[in-house]
Amino acid sequence: MRDVKDGGASRAEREWNAEAYEELADPMTRWGAAFLGRLELAGDEVVVDAGCGTGRVTELLLRRLPRGRVIAVDASQTMVEAARRRFAGDSRVRVVRQDLLRLEVEEPVDVVFSTATFHWIPDHDALFRRLAAALRPGGRLAAQCGGDGNVSRVREATRRVMGEERFAPFFEGWEDNKLYADAGGTRRRLEEAGFERVETWLHEEPTTFRSVEHLTRYLEAIILRGHLLRLPEAERRPFARAVAEKIAAHDGPLLVDYVRLNMLAVRAGE
Repeated sequence: MRDVKDGGASRAEREWNAEAYEELADPMTRWGAAFLGRLELAGDEVVVDAGCGTGRVTELLLRRLPRGRVIAVDASQTMVEAARRRFAGDSRVRVVRQDLLRLEVEEPVDVVFSTATFHWIPDHDALFRRLAAALRPGGRLAAQCGGDGNVSRVREATRRVMGEERFAPFFEGWEDNKLYADAGGTRRRLEEAGFERVETWLHEEPTTFRSVEHLTRYLEAIILRGHLLRLPEAERRPFARAVAEKIAAHDGPLLVDYVRLNMLAVRAGE
């Protein structure tokens, strides 16, 4: 769950509350750890962590690279600063602030790894071409992000709150710039961008929360960031709280219905 990474994002949209993210990002770290287990590494690769955030998953990646290096990339200055503090003194890590649609590396790398980032970038065609250009022939892409059907319960609750008289004027002309792509379309885009041996699939990751207050803070820091930028400061917490309460009104556990889109692919031309 990182900031908008595409070139059309405003400066405000790119920035995160890195401290809140570090505190609340257990779900993303858990998914990243599980997905990292699918990536075979010899331990000496050069890997781009595309959308590194505060570096929680980067830290897990480094354990797999005792003789390798990581180029940790994020578009948010606050995230980059937090990651630099985390890896200060570790020569295996270079933390860079870059828009992934403008990603540049000095030499082609062995792997691009990413979790919880690509759904913030609406133009997957351009993104995949840029990532292919950063990889050496035979290099690998291993990525996971929000997929088709992701957080549908949250989106339904958010639409209802946006329509309330108190909030509706702030959302005139609203467009959600996140892309929750399906597996088939993603496979086609990757192949057209220059990847082969492509595997894509969806899986569900329902994530429970302790209380409405816990969910409110999570929504504020991560899922509803773009929405809250449209609101005056005094209305942001009430908006997030209203969305959390509507989610809580569903029968069963208090949860966010995450769906993850998984991608494994090899840069053609080996």
